[in-house]
This record gives sequence, C-alpha cells and structure tokens, in this order.
Amino acid sequence: MDDKLRTFQVWDYVVFSCLFVVSSGIGVFFAVKERKKEPSKEFLVGGRQMSCGPVALSLTASFMSAVTVLGAPSDVYRFGASFVIFGVAYTFVVFFTAELFLPVFYRSGITSTYEYLELRFCKGVRIAATLIYMIQTILYTGIVVYAPALALNQVTGFDLWASIYATGIVCTFYCTLGGLKAVVWSDAFQMVVMVTGFLVVLVQGAMKAGGLANVWEKALDGQRLDVFDFDPSPLRRHTFWTVTIGGTFTWLGVYGVNQSTIQRCISCKTETHARLALYFNLLGLLVILACAVLSGLIMYAYYVSCDPWTAGQVQAPDQLMPYFVMDILGELPGLPGLFVACAFSGTLSTVAASINALATVTYEDFVSQCCSDLSNKAAAWISKGLCIVFGVCCTSMAIAAAYMGSVVQAALSIHGMCGGPMLGLFCLGIVFPCTNSKGAAIGLIVGIALSFWVGIGAFLHPASPLTTHPLPLSVQTCSANTSAINMTTSTPLLSSSPAPLTTDGSALDSWYSISYLYYSAVGYISTVVTGLIITAVLGGTDPTEVKPGLIRPVCNLFCFFSKRLRRKCWCGVDHDDEQCWDLGSTELGEDKCPPNGSSVFRMQETAAYANQAFVKDSQT
Repeated sequence: MDDKLRTFQVWDYVVFSCLFVVSSGIGVFFAVKERKKEPSKEFLVGGRQMSCGPVALSLTASFMSAVTVLGAPSDVYRFGASFVIFGVAYTFVVFFTAELFLPVFYRSGITSTYEYLELRFCKGVRIAATLIYMIQTILYTGIVVYAPALALNQVTGFDLWASIYATGIVCTFYCTLGGLKAVVWSDAFQMVVMVTGFLVVLVQGAMKAGGLANVWEKALDGQRLDVFDFDPSPLRRHTFWTVTIGGTFTWLGVYGVNQSTIQRCISCKTETHARLALYFNLLGLLVILACAVLSGLIMYAYYVSCDPWTAGQVQAPDQLMPYFVMDILGELPGLPGLFVACAFSGTLSTVAASINALATVTYEDFVSQCCSDLSNKAAAWISKGLCIVFGVCCTSMAIAAAYMGSVVQAALSIHGMCGGPMLGLFCLGIVFPCTNSKGAAIGLIVGIALSFWVGIGAFLHPASPLTTHPLPLSVQTCSANTSAINMTTSTPLLSSSPAPLTTDGSALDSWYSISYLYYSAVGYISTVVTGLIITAVLGGTDPTEVKPGLIRPVCNLFCFFSKRLRRKCWCGVDHDDEQCWDLGSTELGEDKCPPNGSSVFRMQETAAYANQAFVKDSQT
C-alpha cells in the first residue's frame, strides 16, 4: 500500500467534520425547541413522549460502539465468522429486556434504574449499585473514546488528541443543550452514518476482492466459515455455548438493567412503544453485526496471501480495519473520512448516552435525595451542570488511558465484570420475591469479588485457553520491503481476551483461562446463589411487604394451570390482580391494589401519577 494512501486528505476531514457539526446542530435545535420546558424530567427523559423509531436507532448506535466497528471485523479476520453467533445472544438479550425487565421499570414510573433497588430492598443497596455503575461507565467510556482514536491515528495519521477532545466537547455540548432528545436524535443520525460507512466499505471491498463469490470461496478455504463449534468446555474462547450463553449474560448485564438503555426505553410515550423500540433495535443490531462479519471476511479474502499484521505493516490487530479502508478507499476523496465518521459515530453515541445516563442517576439518586425542594428551573440547571461535569470526567478518562499502557485491556473487561453482578442483583429483586435486602447486599459483594477475581487474574496471570490462537495467515506474496515477519507482542486495545501464554494445567490456571464471555455469568450466578442462601438463613421477605408491581411473574408461563402453585412460587405475593402490576392503571386518589405496599412505593406511585398529569397539562 502506498504511504500516500495512509494519510487523510482535505475532503476526508471535511466529511468527518460534518458528523460533529450535524450532531452539535441537533443539540442546538432541541435547546431552542424545548427552551420553555424547564423541568428536569423533560431534560432527562424527554418528557416521556418519545416514539419507538428514533429510540430504536439510538439504542443500536450506542450499543455498537467503535470497538465493534473496528474490533469485530478484525476478530472475524483472525478467528473466523463464529462472531456471527452473537446474533443469537442479541436476540435473547432483547427478548429478556423487553419481557422481563422493561415492564417492571416502565410501570414503576422511575427515572433512575437504581430507584428500583430502594423500592425493593433498601437505600444502601441502591447507593452501592449506583456508585458501581458510575465508576464502570466513566472508565469504559474513556476507553471507548481512546482505543479507536489511537488505532485510527496509527494507521491514517488522524490526529489522536484532536479526535479525543472533539469527541468529548461535542458530546458534552449537545447533551447539555438538548438533553435526552438531542442524544436520541443524534444517535439516530449517527446510526445512518454507521450503516452508510459500512456499506461503502462492503461494496468497494467486495469489488477489490474479486466479488462476493470469491470472498466466500477464500473464506471457506481459510476455515473462516467454520462457525459452529459445540465443544462445551468453558476454556474455549468462542464456541456456540460460550457465545450464546456467556454472550447473553454479558450483554444482558450491560443492556437489560443498564441505566443508559432503560432510560431511553422509559422515555417512550407508552410501554408498547418501548417494547417496539427494543425489537426494532434488534433488527439494527443484526444489520450492524452482519456488516461487521462480512467486512472481516472481505478483508481476509483481500489479504489472503499477504497478511498486513504478520508482515509488520500494522502493529496491532485493531488497526487492520482502518488499514484495509485506507488501502481500498484511499484514492477516493472523502470516503476514508466517511468510514472514520462511521467509527466515531459509534463512539459519539456511546459517550453521549453515558453522559446523559450518568447525569440522570446522579441527580435522581443523590441530588434529589439531598435537596427535595428544588424548583423545576433549578433542577434543570443542575441536570445540565451534571452533563458538563461527566463530559469532562469521560474526556479526562480518555486522556488518562493514553498513559495506562496494557491496563486498557483490563479496563475493557470491567463493563462485563460489573454487569454480571448487577444483573444478578436486579434478578434477585424481580425474579425471586423472597430475597431480603441483606441477601441482595451480600450477594452483590460476593458477585463483584468473584467476577473481578477471574477477570483481573486472567489479565495479570494469563493462561492460554485452548483456542486463543488465530487461524493461519499468509505472507507469501508480500513485497520484499514489507515481508519481514513481525512477531510483535503489543496488546491489541480492542481485543476482548488475554494474550495466550503457556499453562501448567493447574486448577488456578484453568480458572484464569475461562472464556472472557463467562465473566458476567460468574458474577451473576455467584450473586444470585449467595443472595438466596443468605435469604434462606436469615428468613425471606414478608410477602405483605412486597409490592406486586416490583416483581415479574415469569413463573406464570409454566404454572398457568395452577393458581396455588403460582402463589407458592411467588412466596405468597399476590399476582392475580393485574391492575396492581401497572401503576398507570390506577387514578390518583383511588387505590385498587391490596394494602400491602410499602410507604416508599406509595410515594413513588404518587410521583409517577403527578408526572403523568404534568405531561398531559403541558400538552394541553
């Protein structure tokens, strides 16, 4: 590849800049449009009047960060198309989110996901979960900004610090001005950019590689289409079971109970719109996944006899995709800039969603608890101030990542290591009505400890899983000046698993060799099992103290034939009156539910009705 093709040209910068200009313009638009609506609810949850279309696009864009855009094709290039099985995990994740978690969160009228934990358990559990979420989100968001910026800088010459500062400033700008509505509509625009960028690469790449038929033939010969591996060993990196089971736990932990996702779902005008947003979002996830996998296969077919990584033309696997883009699009003005805009669309959407979610949980879980008599105007200004604070924090974290070296790889796994215990905590509340607050708190502590033990232990003392090694790559036709083999040991920033080392076969090595996709499963199982054991020892929660709307009767799917069995499975909590599941079905001042709700929940219930009344009045 000619060195000239490795650098950005003027038109590339112009196309890339349009992404930031349009995103900022959306923030200005909603700041002007919503300037007369001061309440923080309007700013943080869009007045709960969003429709399913833009929310679905927003969910997809923020879920598919630049780590996916750059990392997934590289993974397919090196390990094969087994990455496509993540589509099965995505389907399970969306189904459980829509049918199990969303109804509870939406009907309770909460703004912060962690409000649920106080309603179901106690304030201490809520605060602990909120702090864990804030730390993991700031850390992860910083890495999401830094890692792709570094990969693009090393291949295209795109300025590293300029991209980091621009991302932080622009995201903070439109989040602060326009609130959740600006975030959602900016994400929708960025989703279009992501798909367009991928399509350009797919079309041009397929042409350069000799057509899709040739791509398929090369991938088949190179074992890249050996997708289904049913080996049950948890030590294997990507098998059908690790991806479907482990992937479901991993993404459900950072999706089904994550503030960033749930906040946009509860911003929808009805629960039906929220469910539709999730299912339409699934289509978007599958489209992006298909584009990423196909990009990896095309890249392999193009470099089948001259691997740039082995030949030393790139220093880490996460640079393969931008290198490929500059190779096939470098002579076409503006198109490399379009792909970089595609990658940074994932970054912008993830960062913006994180900033808005962090501001929301901080306001709802801390500020509003300490200052309950704030005026609507003061609440709105505090919410905007929090967006600025967290925008600075996330940008600072991205800068700090430049000095963290290989710790970056461990930071990328923290999202999964925290997600499993958090998922287990919410499941203890929603799925197991008997769980008490002490069981929930101790379960969370044990779950965090075990998931961090296996995750950090695998990073500090990596032992080789049996299939960490990539599939064969060739440098047979590389030119003389680039054919020197580069066996670099630099850690790929976008990699999801530790680099392979030898193992002596001990139990501890096997524990550290477990697939990274099972980190969340370890946290989930340990949290739930510990919570239930502590509950059994100390005694379960009195069923008269559990509001029916705080739990989800999933056992009714299996026990629908027996009312007595349903009641026994739900530890005596009555789910027969469906009006008690949906707070929105009860009018202000009229109590249709049994008198077993806690006073805290009654206060929340009244607040939810008052918010609905305000929305109706404002529309009038």
